Amino acid sequence: MIGGSALNLLGVIDRPTKDVDVVALIEHRSSGITIIKSRPLPALLSDAVARVADQFGIDAHWLNDGPADLIDAGLPAGFEGRLVSLEYGNRLRVHLAGRLDQVCFKTYAAADVAGRHLTDLLALAPSEQDMDFAFRWVMTQDPPQGFRIQLESLADYMEVRHVLDRIER
Repeated sequence: MIGGSALNLLGVIDRPTKDVDVVALIEHRSSGITIIKSRPLPALLSDAVARVADQFGIDAHWLNDGPADLIDAGLPAGFEGRLVSLEYGNRLRVHLAGRLDQVCFKTYAAADVAGRHLTDLLALAPSEQDMDFAFRWVMTQDPPQGFRIQLESLADYMEVRHVLDRIER
């Protein structure tokens, strides 16, 4: 889980969100964990999401698998090792992207559409090292042409342009 809902669960922010962003599903194996793209959602999970939406009268897409495309270009290096797991009873385990990974995702989102993403990024209070890691990861995501300019604007706002300038174009 990433985004605002995950940041709420991690205690970084305290604001309502319209959905829960899911980037991946986790399979537990004896050899460790395997990251699987969350699109499409497995039928069992998709059915449960629909039942919850119907029962509570909320948007049927409250579990948002849109961020799953982030897997295509690669998650931040070491992502699996930074996962934060929360268990609810003995039937539900939720894995949240760790703080550094949230910085990466929020940097990418804030450079594209500031608003709440920028507010969330600032709430994470990233260090220069965090921003170096995030900028480097964002540049691997095959951003659209001109995205570097948006990233530079974000870096200027956060007063870490010198960090971004160290990264080759």
